Amino acid sequence: MTDLPILSTVSSPADLRSLDEPTMVRLAAEIRSFLVAEVSTTGGHLGPNLGVVELTLAVHRVFTSPSDPVIFDTGHQAYVHKIVTGRRDLFDTLRQRDGLSGYPARDESPHDWTESSHGSASLSYADGLAKAFAVTGQTDRRVVAVIGDGALTGGMAWEALESIAEGVDRPVVIVVNDNGRSYRPTVGGLAHTLAALRDRGVGRGTASGHPRRLIHGLRHQPAGEVSPRTLFSDLGLTYLGPVDGHDLHALEDALRRARDHGGPVIVHAVTEKGHGYAPALADDTDRMHCIGVTDPVTGESRAQQTRHWTDVFAGELVRLAEERKDIVAVTAAMTDPTGLTMFAERFPDRLFDVGIAEQHAVTSAAGLALGGLHPVVALYSTFLNRAFDQLLMDVGLLHLPVTFVLDRAGITGPDGPSHNGMWDLSLTAVVPGIRIATPRDGVRLIAALDRCTSVTGPTVLRFPKGTLPPAVPALRETADYDVLAEPDGDAEDTVARRILVVNYGALTEQAFAAAEALTDAGYVVTLIDPVWVTPVADPVVDLAADADLVITVEDNGVHGGAGQQLHRALATAEVDTPVRYLAEDQTFPTHGTRDEVLADYGLDEASVVRRVLDWAGHLFGDHRK
Repeated sequence: MTDLPILSTVSSPADLRSLDEPTMVRLAAEIRSFLVAEVSTTGGHLGPNLGVVELTLAVHRVFTSPSDPVIFDTGHQAYVHKIVTGRRDLFDTLRQRDGLSGYPARDESPHDWTESSHGSASLSYADGLAKAFAVTGQTDRRVVAVIGDGALTGGMAWEALESIAEGVDRPVVIVVNDNGRSYRPTVGGLAHTLAALRDRGVGRGTASGHPRRLIHGLRHQPAGEVSPRTLFSDLGLTYLGPVDGHDLHALEDALRRARDHGGPVIVHAVTEKGHGYAPALADDTDRMHCIGVTDPVTGESRAQQTRHWTDVFAGELVRLAEERKDIVAVTAAMTDPTGLTMFAERFPDRLFDVGIAEQHAVTSAAGLALGGLHPVVALYSTFLNRAFDQLLMDVGLLHLPVTFVLDRAGITGPDGPSHNGMWDLSLTAVVPGIRIATPRDGVRLIAALDRCTSVTGPTVLRFPKGTLPPAVPALRETADYDVLAEPDGDAEDTVARRILVVNYGALTEQAFAAAEALTDAGYVVTLIDPVWVTPVADPVVDLAADADLVITVEDNGVHGGAGQQLHRALATAEVDTPVRYLAEDQTFPTHGTRDEVLADYGLDEASVVRRVLDWAGHLFGDHRK
């Protein structure tokens, strides 16, 4: 973009402090135009960032970053922060290979203190930083945590609040970005309390309490008077607000008072998600929360409409719930992204959204199971990491019938290292008695969901992000595995080396590439797809015992993954067949497309072929017998 006369002069927070208020208002408009143009081209989190333009500008005018750390929770609302801290010219690379991360990234700028992308963690970071500054005598430094109202539904945030409140002389400024929404309208008692505070701040006439109806009234309120609001004052925290989050003058006044207070302060800023962009404001589904390539004028997606893994799960869960009254669904502020919208519309009394509180979601599901229901807990794979103890001790120990449906399993790509779901096979398989399914296509996803919800005990169903692949039919099916490829009758009579390729989940093309390359090289190859990752079925062990080499293929970290689980089962059965794993190394991958990240791990088809031929060659030499 070229028509950005003010924005083009801003390369650091210091540049903001010399601008007068009318110029700042024009700058905010330029930033919104810039965001719409750039994010529509690259994809990314548009709605949340349009809502924090004035808030971010005010924070950077009042505080001195990076000396005063500014931490964003969740990190997807940090685009404006990136713009004013010298990264504006990188936005055409947003979320692309070797480009700008969609979240704060410590290796990008000293202004980014964390890699904050999972919700509810900012206040704990802030508490620790403030304590570190106190211990080292840096009493002139403030810590600012900008936390979305949705992230305040997480229990970790409240644990941190109690600790922050104890430090009466430690200057922590908590800015609550209250737009009434995380992905969808924020749920729970806290949301109602914040709505009540907003109403009290603007008077009557705002029955719904939604920020879109509050902004106009807030413009005429005093700039955030100190008020002993019950919600926070009982914790020992000073409360300022509510403040219009799009009024720079009111925001800066409240933030200066918070900065000068000398102790922990909460500034309650009411913002409007998607502010200033008509397509976002007209969208009640939060489709504009995170967009792909989009028409910047209309907000319409330019991506080809395709059927996704999530769509298959969504339809099948509704069908199951129509047949079974015991099926209920649980999610953590992710009703739309995990495909539960249709379920919520059809069975509103059987959908429980607990907010950004995965730990509570899992143990609440355990309670639902104790009450005779079969809960389906739908989460992104990466967010189950936060609730492992609850999975292990509250569900697993009681061997309760809870099904965990993990969307975005494996490599997700553009969202970066914190959002890859490459840990769940390693984590969930630790739980005694658990069953894990990794379907290779939509047909098997439906069958796996049916099986999981029929099991008396904990089950996991995982599938990746993205477009549904073509169905891969089995040559033949058994109770424990599908045979996808096998030698013909003549090959069965040879004495060539036998290789078993075991496919787990959605890397089926890579598994076929391995099998075909080995077959072409003269080996006798069988390719199977097990019904369950764990427990490992005895017939799968028997097949491995008859092979000279086993190769496993999975979209998960290698440590504790499906391959190592099979290898352990072979060792227990005293089967000495060597096993080689095609899986992800235990690293935090950088952002890029899914294919780019898989290639980094040697899981593109060309690398898979090279690796399996190398393994076979090293084990068996150049001959095939």
